Amino acid sequence: MSGLDSPVDRSPSPHKDSSRPSSANLPSLRDEKSHIDVEGSQDIDQKAVRSALLKMDIVVIPIVGMYYLLSFLDRSNIGNAKIAGLQKDLKMTNTQYSTALTITYVPYILMEIPMNLLMKRLGANITLPVMVILWGMVCACQGAVKSYGGLLACRFFLGALEGGLFPGIVLYLSSFYKRHNMQFRFAMMFSTTSLAGAFSGLLAAAIQNLHGKRGLSGWAWIFVLEGVFTTLFGIITLFFIPATPRDIGWLTEHEKESYTRDLTADWSGDADEEGQEVFSWSEVASVFINAPQTLILCLPLFFSGVTLYGLANFTPTIVNALGYSANHAQLLSVPPYACSFVLSIVAAYACDKYKNRGFMAIGCSLVAAAGYGVFLWTNQKHSHYGALFLQIIGVYCVAPCLSTWNANNVQPHYRRATSVALAFVSTNIGGIVSTWLFITGSPKFRTASIINFAFAVGMAFFSGLAMLYMRNRNVAKREEVARLLSEKGDGTAPGEWDSPAERRKLGDRHPRFEYTL
Repeated sequence: MSGLDSPVDRSPSPHKDSSRPSSANLPSLRDEKSHIDVEGSQDIDQKAVRSALLKMDIVVIPIVGMYYLLSFLDRSNIGNAKIAGLQKDLKMTNTQYSTALTITYVPYILMEIPMNLLMKRLGANITLPVMVILWGMVCACQGAVKSYGGLLACRFFLGALEGGLFPGIVLYLSSFYKRHNMQFRFAMMFSTTSLAGAFSGLLAAAIQNLHGKRGLSGWAWIFVLEGVFTTLFGIITLFFIPATPRDIGWLTEHEKESYTRDLTADWSGDADEEGQEVFSWSEVASVFINAPQTLILCLPLFFSGVTLYGLANFTPTIVNALGYSANHAQLLSVPPYACSFVLSIVAAYACDKYKNRGFMAIGCSLVAAAGYGVFLWTNQKHSHYGALFLQIIGVYCVAPCLSTWNANNVQPHYRRATSVALAFVSTNIGGIVSTWLFITGSPKFRTASIINFAFAVGMAFFSGLAMLYMRNRNVAKREEVARLLSEKGDGTAPGEWDSPAERRKLGDRHPRFEYTL
């Protein structure tokens, strides 16, 4: 039987009324039988699960958080290098600078799906730190470039080596955490982008004072020092990052067993009691054919990429265009990112607590839209700087909602791996668009602001559409479960369609699976 097909006959029972039951009287998909381990899930030691979760947070989150901070820092530090003299020394036009940004995203996008599919075979404990080591070397090499062509070559390889990291981290976290524990942890990781935005300004302001040392310009030192640190961190963590929850050494055997069973019961992780999931191209293709929840979210993720990477690469340029000196602009880029760091974690905690992503995505998108509106329709420098707070807070809070939302709603592993990578392909196509929005129009960048305003509103609209679709699918699944149970005669006993093997095989396509809204 194909994994793309339902395991049961969908035709109405000849002995039952074929009319649809009222959704108000349907059983919840999240009852005790929504666990994969139907018979043993109630015996899980929750105290051991909580202990394992805390230990896992201490090990996993700092490592992946630092990976992503370094990734974002090494990819966006070109914005700091630009106003420190990179563009002038390499005699680049604004169009050439945007081309250098664009060329980073092309291999970045191409590597996302292949790396996610390879991760299960090679192990995340190998693929993630090796990527960090290699791109750190390339980042440092940017400090030695003497021509525009040399910069393009470095940016191409930087994108190729970083491309699998973000979707890889999302896939990695989804194998460690339950669906409604994940956004808080993801936001703790992703909020390092806010720290990167803040830290890069402070770091660049300090590093560019090395101008002239050993014959290197200040902008070259930015690349060299940040790249060397990234490489060293990747080498160190190669020996410490765990591949699975069972590989965390300071968990007891009881904690490992309890936590793994709890993941399985929540439709989370990659636990398969009967062996490893076999790779299948049909599972990869099924995301494009039979995962509307992912395809709907690709649009707001594209919009998110335009706004997010536009701010990441051009915030120092925007502040500098308001009339502040280069060094002052580096420092003034810090406070908005510091605020978004705190608020994105608070927003993620609320999303996990109430098991909802869509409402927060809509709200944060509207906050960002308000920021772009203020930037468009006011003329004072201080108002424009204040608008950056709303833009950065809104954009950096909505991204974890959308990314976690997508990962929550696709199972099993290879289907989820493809879905996560496809989502970030959409995001990074948005990143390509962002590189061309700020070429002209200083200091208000009116065209860029109008497009970003429209895309922020678009994020809110399509997030609402995704919520509506998944809510309707949950109602349909409840009706299906009610029908299947009623056909058993006693209204409760599960059949072969509800076996652990069928649940693992079908994942989100199984009638018991409930979408996170």
